[in-house]
Amino acid sequence: MPTLTYDRLAELLVERFAVDAARIRPGVTFEELEVDSLFLVELLLVLQTELGVDISEDTATPRDTLEHAVELIADQVNAAARAS
Repeated sequence: MPTLTYDRLAELLVERFAVDAARIRPGVTFEELEVDSLFLVELLLVLQTELGVDISEDTATPRDTLEHAVELIADQVNAAARAS
C-alpha cells in the first residue's frame, strides 16, 4: 500500500471531513467511519484535484477498506503516469 497516498487520505478524512483520527486505520471500511456514498464521491473529487488524475466515482465504495481504496487510487495514479 502506497504510504504517501494512505497518509494523504487519512489527513483529508481528518482535516476536511472531520473523521476522528483514532478511528482511521488501513482495515477500516468507509461504512465504519460513517462515510456514505455521497461523502465518498466528494472525497474522491478532492483526491482527483490534488493528485491531478481522473479518479472515477466507482473507484471506491462505502464497503471498501481504506487500504483497498488507496490501492485503487494508486493504480489510477500509476496508469496516468504511464500514459504521459
